[in-house]
Amino acid sequence: MDKPKPSTPPSRPPGGSAVKNLFPIDSDTHLLDRLNAIYKYRFLAGSVFLLVLLGAIVRTYTTTPMYRATTSVLIDDERGASVAGFNASTNADYSQDPEPYFQTQLRILQGRELSGRVVDKMHLENVPELNGQGPRRTGLAAAAQTIKTQLHNSFRKVIGGAAVNSAPASKPTHDSLVNAFLSKVTLEPIRGSRLVNVSITSSDPTFAAHAADTLVEEYVQQNSEMRTEATRRSLQFLSDEIGKQQEKLKDSERAMADYREHNNALSLEDHQNTVVASLNQLNDQYTRAKTERIQKETLYRQIEGLSPSANQLEAIPAIVQSPTVSAIRQRLNDLMREKSTLSERYGEKNPQVIANANAIDDANKQYQNALGGALASIKNDFQTALSQERRLGAELDAQKGAAMDLNRKGVSYTVLEREAQSNRQVYELLLQRQKELQVVSNSGGNNVRLMDRAVVPGAPFTPDVRKNLLLGSLAGVLLALGLVLAIDYLDDTVKTPEDITRRLKLPFLGLVPAVRGNTHPLLSQEVPHEFGEAFRALRTSLVFSSGAEGTRVIGITSAQPVEGKTTTACNMAIALAYGGSRVLLIDADLRRPSVSRTLGIENNIGLSHLLTGQATARQAIQRSPVQNLWVMTAGVTPPNPSELLSSDRMKTLITNVQTGPFDWVLIDTPPVLAVTDAVIIAPWVSGMVFIIGSEMTQRRLAERAVETLMTSRPHVLGAVLNRVDIIRNKYYYSRYYGYKYKNYYVRSNAA
Repeated sequence: MDKPKPSTPPSRPPGGSAVKNLFPIDSDTHLLDRLNAIYKYRFLAGSVFLLVLLGAIVRTYTTTPMYRATTSVLIDDERGASVAGFNASTNADYSQDPEPYFQTQLRILQGRELSGRVVDKMHLENVPELNGQGPRRTGLAAAAQTIKTQLHNSFRKVIGGAAVNSAPASKPTHDSLVNAFLSKVTLEPIRGSRLVNVSITSSDPTFAAHAADTLVEEYVQQNSEMRTEATRRSLQFLSDEIGKQQEKLKDSERAMADYREHNNALSLEDHQNTVVASLNQLNDQYTRAKTERIQKETLYRQIEGLSPSANQLEAIPAIVQSPTVSAIRQRLNDLMREKSTLSERYGEKNPQVIANANAIDDANKQYQNALGGALASIKNDFQTALSQERRLGAELDAQKGAAMDLNRKGVSYTVLEREAQSNRQVYELLLQRQKELQVVSNSGGNNVRLMDRAVVPGAPFTPDVRKNLLLGSLAGVLLALGLVLAIDYLDDTVKTPEDITRRLKLPFLGLVPAVRGNTHPLLSQEVPHEFGEAFRALRTSLVFSSGAEGTRVIGITSAQPVEGKTTTACNMAIALAYGGSRVLLIDADLRRPSVSRTLGIENNIGLSHLLTGQATARQAIQRSPVQNLWVMTAGVTPPNPSELLSSDRMKTLITNVQTGPFDWVLIDTPPVLAVTDAVIIAPWVSGMVFIIGSEMTQRRLAERAVETLMTSRPHVLGAVLNRVDIIRNKYYYSRYYGYKYKNYYVRSNAA
């Protein structure tokens, strides 16, 4: 068989170096990856969204409409009222912080006692919504309930039971009515104020408004009754206490009077205390007398040792300044001046001179007598002052004794007086509180009152159709997106070139798009244009990834069956043949041969006959309908495929074809995980091509297959991503191949 001259292949690097990644794969997760997952599972996402939205719609329109009526009540501060005002003096925290009282009133509004009054007043046992019959249903809810009841009755009739009776089984208890009513009460304090909104929710708008007003009216009435009763009890208590305190006050004052009378202690009262007044008076008199005595004693001590001569006495100012002494001394001085005048004018014998001399003698005698009298007067004054001091001292000592005795009696009296004062203060305080409570009681005031009556609601409070549909749509979107992203996250199949390069660490040779409606598409048949272009690109990758000299022998395998390994091998051979190369395709999958069925040729004599010596290579090789393509089918399935493929005959066959007339020899080997045939052949060939079905093979299985294949140390190992659904993953592939490439494939498949 002559070897035709092949067409000049594209230039390629020398040697058998491993192929580089032909597609620039971004290792970062991109938004388009998420959009690709959403687009891939769009029908599932849409179904989930519609189911959730439908559930929200059914839930909305089967829910009984509930109406909310609201009335407002004003709760003023209780400080200054009857009981609070009385207790303010003993509870400073309460009087300063009204919040505990406000919270207490809120609890009372939601209390069972108040609700029980409303139940009795409104006869709620006749309200179907509260007596166990349930709210009146309308619209879709009524229809659903009717259907449910009919089906239930029909089922019970079939099994022999009685029909369901819609009437309540028994009369509701008062406690159950109170619980049912309380479940419909809602309180909402208005921030920054003393107003509280009281709301009732019911399926009957009129009942809701009437119940809200009744609840607040009963609360106001109850509070008024409680205040009146508390005031009455307080007044009664104060009246009793005032009587008791009045008796205590009388007893204490009577004890004080008896003590004063029996102990002769009338001066114990401040306004009748003569003992203390006398003591103070005597003390002042004694002080003055003592001072006067000291002054007179000092003067007395000055004259005590003097003789009665005029010269010594004249040295004492108190004597000289005496009126009598001073007058006589003045007269004596006048006589002496007169003597001097008469002596100059008359002689000694003159009667006037003699009379003057006699007058002088008389004046001297009188002067001496006056000095002696002044001296005696000083002594007498001293003795009198001393006697006065002693007398007042004695009286003062006696008065001090009386005061000490009164003070001893005052100790017990003070105790009695303080007790009487305390009793009087309590008595006066009780009288004041009684007057205050009487004023409050007569006023009839109430610190809580109804401000705004409830208005019959014109629209239901729930269900909120717009809100429910919006939330249903949002929940549907979130659930659909979450489910899609979860499925995509849990999907660990190999589906992108990035999975091959990053996960499997293999050079990426190319991808083959899926052809819808055709399980085994061939280039020799009518196939989409992009399918043929994919194999032309793959042919270029093989040219650059294989050795440059001699026949290039390429083994083709996959991780597991049904990944399109044989179809890919046939199309690769056809693409190489179309390029002008002489190609030999060998079907080495002796267990499940598929090349003959795929290409539509006979499988009478093939590789198994050659390896067992039943046929020669020329007999086993047959020409295919495709020009430049020869095929060696698998032949009859032998009982020992692995032994035949690992035999020296197989190794010799591969060695011979490397120097034979063919440019390319493609060997279709069994899947790696099924048997070890591909691992045996891998070291003998120029390179191995690993076929991976897109979205078919799990990454862990592919990794295991690659690890198994790498144990034989193949020269070159590249991967092809087969059966790629470009339309389903168009967002992903548009990221790597561009918008025009994506649209080109989409238009081709659509055509």
